[in-house]
Amino acid sequence: MELRTAASPKDVRYYDTKRLREEFLVEKVFFEDDIKLVYSHIDRIIFGGAMPVNKELKLEAGDELRAQYFLERRELGIINIGGDGTVTADGEVYEIAARDGMYIGKGTKDIVFTSKDPKNPAKFYMCSGPAHMTYPTKRILKDSKATKEYDVEIKPENKKELGSMEDANHRTINKYILPGQVESCQLEMGMTHLEPGSVWNTMPCHTHDRRMEVYLYFDMPEDAFVTHYMGEPQETRHIIMRNEQAVISPSWSIHAGSGSRNYTFIWGMVGENQDFDDMDEVRMQDLL
Repeated sequence: MELRTAASPKDVRYYDTKRLREEFLVEKVFFEDDIKLVYSHIDRIIFGGAMPVNKELKLEAGDELRAQYFLERRELGIINIGGDGTVTADGEVYEIAARDGMYIGKGTKDIVFTSKDPKNPAKFYMCSGPAHMTYPTKRILKDSKATKEYDVEIKPENKKELGSMEDANHRTINKYILPGQVESCQLEMGMTHLEPGSVWNTMPCHTHDRRMEVYLYFDMPEDAFVTHYMGEPQETRHIIMRNEQAVISPSWSIHAGSGSRNYTFIWGMVGENQDFDDMDEVRMQDLL
């Protein structure tokens, strides 16, 4: 498990491009037949990817957690951005199709990932935060109908269409894990898709001192990129990001992006509260 420490905004003002990327960017999230995890000291989030191809992958605690198993004191959110796969949680097998997700509660001991087709492997993107109690494990269906007692369909009000083609930010926010749909201790996750011809996300931008965030950008060809904007509103910085790369956003930082074409991104949040609308908006004319 890779460890990332917290960073002060006073220090980040003086980072060059190399240092910015070292501190905040994760250049490769998915490795064949392996699990890649990053532990950030910022609100103790853990995020990463599992990509089973020719074998099953088991989620282990690792020495960094000083725990008997990964979810001894944690909760976990998953969204599959690859082919169809399965997640087995304490012996229960959950079929997780492309773009579907899962919430696994504190206390689940054994978690195993597999793919249905090695030629089109699943890519399970994960975010985990500390948990103080156990909430039920759920399978989260983006577009399908519920067939099991543990299924949750994303509610219409949690598929929010925003922006316009004229402003190049026509996008749909799909909220997977949040109060009123899938209960959790502090974790929230969702996926935002930009329509063809749109490139801007989260603009006008904002900060939220009570929550940090991690973005995973994907659905881009090899020659495309997203310019991710971060930093204090009057001390903005940028990081060039390629397909399936992730970036850490501290609570004091803006988090927005503009791409060379449309793309999709997953956002994961942990922190003080779970109020999705608790944010401090920044006027466009105040950015520097």
